[in-house]
Amino acid sequence: MTAPAYGLVCMTVGPEVRFRTVTLSRYRELSPSEREAKLLDLYTDNISRLRGAADFCAARGIRLYRMSASLFPMLDLIGDETGDAVLTSLSGQLREAGQAFVDRGIRVLMHPEQFIVLNSDTPDVRVRSVHALNSHARVMDGMGLDRSPWNLLLLHGGKGGRAAELQAVIPDLPDAARLRLGLENDEYAYGPADLLPVCEALGVPLVYDGHHHVIHDRLSDQDDPAVREWVLKARATWTPPDWQVVHLSNGIDSPQDRRHSHLITHLPAAFADVPWIEVEAKGKEEAVGGLMEAGAM
Repeated sequence: MTAPAYGLVCMTVGPEVRFRTVTLSRYRELSPSEREAKLLDLYTDNISRLRGAADFCAARGIRLYRMSASLFPMLDLIGDETGDAVLTSLSGQLREAGQAFVDRGIRVLMHPEQFIVLNSDTPDVRVRSVHALNSHARVMDGMGLDRSPWNLLLLHGGKGGRAAELQAVIPDLPDAARLRLGLENDEYAYGPADLLPVCEALGVPLVYDGHHHVIHDRLSDQDDPAVREWVLKARATWTPPDWQVVHLSNGIDSPQDRRHSHLITHLPAAFADVPWIEVEAKGKEEAVGGLMEAGAM
């Protein structure tokens, strides 16, 4: 059986993969020309650091990388095109960074911020959510990444009790976002059983998170038979099935502790044949390296 590919999430615990940002309050204090200069400096540096992340992963045999959704601050501001203009001016560098991942066979995903709620009951939140999601898709396009779940753009279910509204809005998303979209179960609002009908109806893959499932459904731990059941149900939403991604994390004090532990101390048997596993541990590359070393033994 082929060993799974374990994924690094966004940054490292060490200094190797780190990104810069600016707060909205600080940005708003700047003049238009200062804003442009600030974003040009940030974007240029973060693209270089993103390129470095490809080198970091390749050197360690890491074949899955979750790109930070905060690489280009202010890109999603409605009514301010400064970020878009600056990123357009850097299109060559952005494409080179994307190609560095493609050339090394490293799969790139993104998991945008929790404030993207496509099915909010507030119209303004829905508008801003779609705009933000499209900004992230624009980055992935700029990197030359495929418009498919191979380069996943992942969201949670959003506002609880509004699965029908979520199902209604997704088909109207622009292709750049819709064709990459995946949905993930969470601890409170949407268990896997809540999202599966949406995924099946729309052809959207379900990214299964066993830790979230344990908390949501009050399971004893990730060795509960229901975990394997849902790994397989989620796999059936993926085309092809060997693109399936799951999330792996452990609680700090107990299986029901929503806080992520530093390292992965328990790998569920239910994940043994999952091809792609994103490791959501505070230890980042240390946790990934530990799993890869254990798998090689």
